[in-house]
Amino acid sequence: MDIRSSFAAQGYAATRPATAPKPAPGGTGGTETAGQAFARVAEDFAATMENGDKTARAALTGRADSHSLVQALAQTELAIETAVAVRNKVVEAYQEILRMPV
Repeated sequence: MDIRSSFAAQGYAATRPATAPKPAPGGTGGTETAGQAFARVAEDFAATMENGDKTARAALTGRADSHSLVQALAQTELAIETAVAVRNKVVEAYQEILRMPV
């Protein structure tokens, strides 16, 4: 084994703790994977959409005031705009990868 590769391996082992994932919030002590984070975001998005739908139905039947309807619709609009912006960035990144020379 070359001495340089030994030094490289030692350097990598020394920096491994600095690059380790940070613990997930909530005190579980574990780490949150990208898939778990995406699932949590998708659940929050679905809950926001469901809340807006329930509030709209309640306003149509007279069980909710107009202020709560406007607030729920604003939250729903913000969630949709955020989802569209994320989708656009993902598509843009994919197109950029396709343009890379092989």
